[in-house]
Amino acid sequence: MDESAGASAPAPVHWKLVVDARDPHAQADFWAAALGYRVEDNSALVRRLLEGGVLPAEATVDFHGRPAFRDLIAVRHPDDPYDEDSGTGLGRRLLFQRVPEPKSGKNRLHLDLHPGEGRREAEVERLGSLGASVLREVREPAGRWVVMADPEGNEFCVH
Repeated sequence: MDESAGASAPAPVHWKLVVDARDPHAQADFWAAALGYRVEDNSALVRRLLEGGVLPAEATVDFHGRPAFRDLIAVRHPDDPYDEDSGTGLGRRLLFQRVPEPKSGKNRLHLDLHPGEGRREAEVERLGSLGASVLREVREPAGRWVVMADPEGNEFCVH
């Protein structure tokens, strides 16, 4: 809607990117290291839900020495706000949810990482040491980048 017509613009929508994963906790560790994000600590919430009988013990795992949800975990930007009571991020987040099937087909959505001028090669090497793999290098008139895959095969680009 055109603001000049007198209507106010809608408030920005809070969102998170949800990624299907065979092993959400391993994916969270990879992407936290890749992006410089923090794995969310939901242990206080998990403990409360366990103590209240709302969450069965089999729906949890021990993750880095603390209780976590078995089937989902998120990473968040370290500078963004979060709910201290639940550990849930309120800003830029990636949420990994467990699914039974492996990735199949090409991503319809992917992340582009921009490490900064002259740092692409070193970043590709660093991401490789974390478990990513190079799929191909792209050289086009519009630019150069490297297409990579995370440990579960999800594609992303390093510019």
